Amino acid sequence: KKRSISISGHHTSITLEDEFWLSLKEIAKTRKISTRKLIEKIDANRQTDNLSSAIRIFVLKFYKDRL
Repeated sequence: KKRSISISGHHTSITLEDEFWLSLKEIAKTRKISTRKLIEKIDANRQTDNLSSAIRIFVLKFYKDRL
């Protein structure tokens, strides 16, 4: 699903499956920050050109690290 967001002062769109979006929101809630703020942090530290991919990798690593 395509979602439009504003991060770091610019508008962008990301395409994420609902499961990744819900997981991202859950992670932000546990960190007591907004989803937008978490996406800004992911954007600032990403190793890939694609923000949607960076978010998926972040969510996967988050849950893998919890195992």
